[in-house]
Amino acid sequence: MRNRLKVLRAERDWTQAKLASELEVSRQTVNAIEKGKFDPSLPLAFKAARLFGLSIEEIFQDEETC
Repeated sequence: MRNRLKVLRAERDWTQAKLASELEVSRQTVNAIEKGKFDPSLPLAFKAARLFGLSIEEIFQDEETC
């Protein structure tokens, strides 16, 4: 799954640790999601979407639809 999490985080000048704190996950989880090594759960995807004021689809894209 591709995502824009790293770009969105950088636009706000947030560290991975700051984003992890906002999402209530570990920094390692944020790192893994950004690198495409871990797909977030649906509740976590909704939390990220609310945090950035975007839809889930604006942050996360299925590899097959890109």
